[in-house]
Amino acid sequence: MGISLDAATVLPQDSAEATLVARVFDPSADGPSVVAIRGDEVVDLTAVTPTVSSLLERPDAPGIVRDHPGGTSWPLADVLAATANPAGTVPRFLAPVDLQVLKAAGVTFVRSMLERVIEERADGDPTRAEEVRAKVGAIVQGHISHLRPGSAQAAEVKRVLQAEGLWSQYLEVGIGPDPEIFTKAPVLSAVGLGAEIGVLARSAWNNPEPELVLVVDSRGNPVGATLGNDVNLRDFEGRSALLLTEAKDNNASCAIGPFLRLFDDGFTLADAKATEIALDITGPDGFELHGANPVSEISRELEDLVSHAIGAHHRYPDGFALFTGTMFAPTEDRDQPGEGFTHKAGDVVRISSPRLGALTNVVNTAEDAADWTFGITALMRNLAARGLLGS
Repeated sequence: MGISLDAATVLPQDSAEATLVARVFDPSADGPSVVAIRGDEVVDLTAVTPTVSSLLERPDAPGIVRDHPGGTSWPLADVLAATANPAGTVPRFLAPVDLQVLKAAGVTFVRSMLERVIEERADGDPTRAEEVRAKVGAIVQGHISHLRPGSAQAAEVKRVLQAEGLWSQYLEVGIGPDPEIFTKAPVLSAVGLGAEIGVLARSAWNNPEPELVLVVDSRGNPVGATLGNDVNLRDFEGRSALLLTEAKDNNASCAIGPFLRLFDDGFTLADAKATEIALDITGPDGFELHGANPVSEISRELEDLVSHAIGAHHRYPDGFALFTGTMFAPTEDRDQPGEGFTHKAGDVVRISSPRLGALTNVVNTAEDAADWTFGITALMRNLAARGLLGS
């Protein structure tokens, strides 16, 4: 796959103090195991808790991850090497969530909000994006840059922009009272560290979306955070918002990892809000792109996004993982002037943060990336065969 993974570049900078949960595919068990990352060791916790979802329902989850003796352990270096080049009997890392529903919030940053408006008005045509950006971008941004969503001021701006013919469904969810919350992908379909990510072959305008991902328990409590790539097809969604599912939910189009960092005394929800996420893309054609996503610039409080996803109106008995949105929508030209950025097969995408580590994946088409074959039925059968589904 053309990548190498090592602890120095994958782990959080303060990993010695971090409470880190992960999942591996263990060839000896022919299925997934819940593990803790402790120093240079990967420790199996599956006999204690067969799923990450069940672990996160326990109030003593951080203590289990830090201190429980667990079962088999493997050198972290070996698991990382097997993750980059799967072979033999060494486990490899998977996405660090399992039975949680995979949810996402959209249009939560001003820059990406503007780009959604631009791709809508360009009808998904990348050759028109620069023209539309020049015409409407500055006007709309001047109105919305410092608004609190759902406020009286936001309602007045909506009235003004409607009168100017510049209102958009993306502005409605960006500055209106209700955010966009949608189901990103099916349970268990996310790929993890080192895996290929999938972009539809027929998409001509697409990009990665580096995001903070909150993991929330069944009671609505955020219990940890990780990184994610909410892969997006700009040409599809630009043609019609009703194509959101086809733009977002494809084979290998949801990447999460590398590990889940649980909230504790040393890393809290406030720390997650202060996260700055870096994006680095290196293409097989020598193209490079770099960007940053400061979570502090989000237009809504993270707790507000969570409350719109879970509450009296909707419960999640196994919890959920919530992509919180991105400000990153690349406009740099890759090939032809004025056509902006789009992926090529072989792009290496690295999403990183000092306190959450680094998620590295390689772009392929959704059609050619590895098929998703291990679903809920396979998981239950595997855990039952291993004697892990006790009362």
